[in-house]
Amino acid sequence: MKAFQNKNLKQTYNVIIFISSSLYFSCSSSQNSGEIAVQEIAGESPYTLIVEAESLHDISDKARLDEASKGKSVVLSKGEWLAVDANFEEAGRYRIEVTGTPVGSDTSVVWMEDYYDNPDGRTYDVTGKMTNSPSFDIQSYTVEGTPFNQGLHKMKVYVSGGTVDIDNVIFTLMKPHKASPEILTQTYEGNEWELVWSDEFDGTEIDQSKWTFDFGDWGWGNNELQYYTDNRSENARIEDGALVIEARKGDLGNEWTSARLTTRGNVAFLYGKIEFKALVPRERGNWAAGWTLGNTYVDEKDWPYCGEIDILESVGYEVDDETGDGIAHATVHTPAYYFKIGNQISNTKDVSKIAAEWHTYAVEWTPSEINILVDDVPYYLYDKTANEKEWPFNIPQNIILNLAMGGGWGGAQGLDPTVTSQKFLIDYVRVYQKK
Repeated sequence: MKAFQNKNLKQTYNVIIFISSSLYFSCSSSQNSGEIAVQEIAGESPYTLIVEAESLHDISDKARLDEASKGKSVVLSKGEWLAVDANFEEAGRYRIEVTGTPVGSDTSVVWMEDYYDNPDGRTYDVTGKMTNSPSFDIQSYTVEGTPFNQGLHKMKVYVSGGTVDIDNVIFTLMKPHKASPEILTQTYEGNEWELVWSDEFDGTEIDQSKWTFDFGDWGWGNNELQYYTDNRSENARIEDGALVIEARKGDLGNEWTSARLTTRGNVAFLYGKIEFKALVPRERGNWAAGWTLGNTYVDEKDWPYCGEIDILESVGYEVDDETGDGIAHATVHTPAYYFKIGNQISNTKDVSKIAAEWHTYAVEWTPSEINILVDDVPYYLYDKTANEKEWPFNIPQNIILNLAMGGGWGGAQGLDPTVTSQKFLIDYVRVYQKK
């Protein structure tokens, strides 16, 4: 089990899903207690619910009941799955715990898929790979920070390594969802740029009226390695007039810790120019980004329908060890064009000393065009506006700054085993409109 850094987050809602001999998972709020049996656990939070299973549900052909436990658990081996229906009463970021006993001598690997019935054929991995060493004792396969919207979720529990005798799944709300209450809409006609919002990072502490910390280790849809901590100075702080986002190896019992800051919950932006000045890290395995995500995002099913603008992405294995030269990547993701179907529209720019000197990265965004620039030089244009699948960018966007480690792109050429720390520095973030 991971060491949990976010113990200060408010626990408000738990759902415990038990497996019965009928092989049916379900969960419910107390509002639905007339339909299925709900029992409060003595001495526990009143939001901790035991929901008894009632009818047959989907299961992979080879998965089977554990007779020794009288049908109250299910044995899943590599490639097998069990379906889960979870009905959340509140949207937010959750802890997921799959409890069970590893069987045999192989390392066991468990992961969970959300919205397996989605019409797009997407695979929404909401845990990443959760592993445990061989053991005869019950184990908890646990991740934190997974986003779930309110309502019914059709999920599956998979075993992709070893064999696990699964007992139950527990969902614990750690932090309720909060969309940005303030929307700043920028004018885009005029001759000069006018500053409307900024963070110069000149204080001594991160301004939480501007930034929220995303937290957790659920893989972030990319099987990333880091646990993003919540307002922890070792991972995010102000130093010498700059924001420092530091990834730390072997920290708090995790492979890596790091930080991800977002304006979500405070302010979102529609149109205008968003610019930041940054110095990216250089070692193999890091993945630094400054980007935006639509304010309508609540959980993974909302992406890419909410739109995403990647103003800068940099991966360490593309940076020259000696010179610090590297590559800036710009991309937008829309329902029509996104990387999980392999047709995203991107461009790159070679940047001299990207990891050795400060550079500015910006997007200029109107109702019909997205232009992305490095050091005031445009190198990317997106202007596909035929329909809402091509152009979701009438949705206000939240700014995100983060440093990931590993994952599908950052870890594509492995991680430098000698590196124990990586730093992504941001001098300022500014939003402008035309006047």
